[in-house]
Amino acid sequence: MARHLIQGREIAMPVRIRDAAVCSASYLVRADAARAVIAYSRLDAAEVLPGKALCTLVFADYTDGDLGSYHEFGVAFLIRPPGADPAPRRGLRASLWELHRLGAGAFIHWLPVDQGFTLEAGRTIWGLPKELADIDLRLSSPYKRCIVRKDGRLVLDLLIKPGTPVPGNGMASVLDAYSHQDGVTRRIPWSISSRGVRMRPGGALIRLGNHSVAKELSELGLPKRALMTSTVSHLSMTLGEAKEP
Repeated sequence: MARHLIQGREIAMPVRIRDAAVCSASYLVRADAARAVIAYSRLDAAEVLPGKALCTLVFADYTDGDLGSYHEFGVAFLIRPPGADPAPRRGLRASLWELHRLGAGAFIHWLPVDQGFTLEAGRTIWGLPKELADIDLRLSSPYKRCIVRKDGRLVLDLLIKPGTPVPGNGMASVLDAYSHQDGVTRRIPWSISSRGVRMRPGGALIRLGNHSVAKELSELGLPKRALMTSTVSHLSMTLGEAKEP
């Protein structure tokens, strides 16, 4: 079993997150703009509709896991796995299904956290683009809110209205994540199980600040109506050893 030493503490693989609350908002954005944002990774944003890519903003409260308790915010893009052909353009649902069949992944472009241990672990073990930021989560009210500030500047203020419950319990999914650090792109095996899932079309309100990441999001066309939002009251996750694709 692989192990990593982080700040004097041994972390065994795979890393397990036992409980977290997670909220996300997904947006259709211009594919050319998405490709420009992630060009440094040499990965290709998947077109889910002609000329459109999928960008997801996610915030999470990790309460029990191998990396401790912390808050996290993420900007991710749906990508075609390296070497895969583009998905047929038969509408959004068909394209997403085909991309899933091909093994589409989530490229993690930006991943601020509010604790130093998970920052070092994320960067060292998986090459994830973690950096410290002020992440104010407000999850106890009916509307879920995340305010991210970096270097004293507002990045964004994201509000999500939970949708209707999704039938079923213990929903599971497997989706490889991709990261890029110091010129190296890595694939991270990543499995998720979730309970208390709610989804809806739209359902997000976003205000951008004056940080450089906010400028990137504005160049993607945000703020705009979200394609879909989701909230998960209890999520568990397993992350395997990163490998070069």
